[in-house]
Amino acid sequence: MNNAALIRPGWTPATIALMIIGFMLFWPLGLAMLAYIVWGNRFGGFKHEMNNAAENVCGAWRRNRRSQRFGRGPFGTGNVAFDEWREKELERLDEERRKLEEMRAEFETYAQELRRAKDREEFDRFMADRNARKPSGSVPDVNKGNGE
Repeated sequence: MNNAALIRPGWTPATIALMIIGFMLFWPLGLAMLAYIVWGNRFGGFKHEMNNAAENVCGAWRRNRRSQRFGRGPFGTGNVAFDEWREKELERLDEERRKLEEMRAEFETYAQELRRAKDREEFDRFMADRNARKPSGSVPDVNKGNGE
């Protein structure tokens, strides 16, 4: 099990323990952990959007630096054929990395949906068991036991 699955937004033993430790060490840490537990699922898309935006900005800069470093700038190897081959291979690897990132994001979405479906199934099972135990026609008397 990886750390992302261990410390995910939600009321898990690990997140509760981290929240308590955070409050004991320095109260803003505990408060930050509480916010992560309650609203952490909303930040997943934000994280991916920020990563993509940073990749778009920094990726162009990195590609420009790489092209100057390998073959097109003053730091080339001097062999034009090798520099062209190397540039094509680096572009191919960048494309593969992008594809892997997309697949990882798709899998994270899939795993989150599986967790949501499992939680829904457990809740539905609980409600069915609860409703089966409770007599269907009885309405609780709120005045009973008040001493009146």
